[in-house]
Amino acid sequence: MKVTKILCSVLLTILFFQSQWILAQEVSQKEAIEAIFPQGQKGSENFFTGNAYNYGLVASDTSLTTLVGNVFFEPGARSNWHTHPAGQILIITSGNGYHQIEGQPKQELKKGDVVTCPPNTRHWHGASPDTGMQQLYIIPNTEKGIVVWMEAVTDKDYLK
Repeated sequence: MKVTKILCSVLLTILFFQSQWILAQEVSQKEAIEAIFPQGQKGSENFFTGNAYNYGLVASDTSLTTLVGNVFFEPGARSNWHTHPAGQILIITSGNGYHQIEGQPKQELKKGDVVTCPPNTRHWHGASPDTGMQQLYIIPNTEKGIVVWMEAVTDKDYLK
């Protein structure tokens, strides 16, 4: 009888902690991928490793000369190396990820971070290996050009 009570207590304790862990994982996953905007169009494999989706918000025109959109990166997804003739501003709206300017350490990103990419500076950005990331991008002075795409970011560079 005493052994049965002990076994039941141990079993209930294990079930309690397991249910708490599962709940924490569900909450964490939900928070990581909460979307403000629709997913958008899948980005080209020529410009992204993994799945990244673009949703345009403000189209470039001759009066505003600014392009604004949202990119959703699935876990592990990232852009190729690229530059913007007039620079770029990123605002992280959800999840976790990285940004790196060539020759500098990789920078961790989280919701609420703002990153500026100087004009004509090689860089990349994307999600962390286990959490997706959403970002708003703002490209000013589009009359100078939008983006110049380059080679893919290697797994070695992404993971270091």
